[in-house]
Amino acid sequence: MPEKVTAGRDLLGEFAPKFAELNDDVLFGQVWSRETELSSRDRSMITVSALLSGGNFEQLQGHMMKAKANGVTKEELVEVITHLAFYCGWPKAWSAFNIAKEIYKD
Repeated sequence: MPEKVTAGRDLLGEFAPKFAELNDDVLFGQVWSRETELSSRDRSMITVSALLSGGNFEQLQGHMMKAKANGVTKEELVEVITHLAFYCGWPKAWSAFNIAKEIYKD
């Protein structure tokens, strides 16, 4: 059974309760748990790609950590970022590499 996510409720539950509920129960509860349709590993690579392309670096760090936990190797993530550099922009890739270096430093 996947780990229950409570980040929405923990961080925004009082301020934006419906958003927190949708984050925890729908996005991370229902969508991420659809393993037969798409593995967590693949969802992580897609999510990292979407966050990088949008320049959402605050969320990128947490999702890179999740990608690592979901089995995405350093080499695979480096290849994803390198590939995206040509589609999303060199500065975004550079910023993403700085985050990835910290996450995969061990």
